[in-house]
Amino acid sequence: MKPRHRKMAIAAGVLLVLGAVVALVLNAFQSNLVFFYSPTQVAANEAPQGRTFRLGGLVEQGSVRRDGLVVSFVVTDTARSIPVRYEGILPDLFKEGKGVVAQGQLREGVFIAREVLAKHDENYMPPEAAQALQAAAKASAPAAAPEKKP
Repeated sequence: MKPRHRKMAIAAGVLLVLGAVVALVLNAFQSNLVFFYSPTQVAANEAPQGRTFRLGGLVEQGSVRRDGLVVSFVVTDTARSIPVRYEGILPDLFKEGKGVVAQGQLREGVFIAREVLAKHDENYMPPEAAQALQAAAKASAPAAAPEKKP
């Protein structure tokens, strides 16, 4: 093989290996990417089916049911509600009426959470959850009646 052909073969091999490495890294990144959805978005089937995502909103008052380590509760954004099931120990700050973000998958209309995060103080709410709550409140607010002029 001529030196020129050998250099081209080495360059092609390096490019092939580099392309494979980039493809593997992008595939790993895509499979670990977790998006946030509100209960309204989940009810509208915007959340991925069979993939992990985050569900955020408020824990609905009176919805928490405990059976040993299995906890069931409802997450709402004041417009829609999604039932959640979690097996494990909940954070100390988990309470009804407070903000929560759960990570898991939707199965047969129930969100099966693998991780539950509660807000850490009275003023904190994840920005995505706050935006989802504001959007749901605006969507569910009745349209203002036009003013009558005398």
